[in-house]
Amino acid sequence: MMTSSEAEAVALQALGWIASSDDLMGTFLGASGASLDDVKTQASDPMFLGSVLDFLLMDDTWVTGFCDASGLDYAQPLLARQELPGGDLPNWT
Repeated sequence: MMTSSEAEAVALQALGWIASSDDLMGTFLGASGASLDDVKTQASDPMFLGSVLDFLLMDDTWVTGFCDASGLDYAQPLLARQELPGGDLPNWT
């Protein structure tokens, strides 16, 4: 089990990892409809952080790349997502 603050920390790490890649950040901005200013102002919002993890979880190579770079177990992003608002919805995939 993970606490909300731990989940937020994982999501912030994921956001940093996404932002470190211009291509991936552009894809995130396009998919989320967020601007760079939105990212800066909403980075502490648990709902926004949930959307960051939703994005990351769309692609296994992103999950493994992020986890490898961060020293996290591959299950951590999903566990973190489940602790943030909206994360209690069933995953049908």
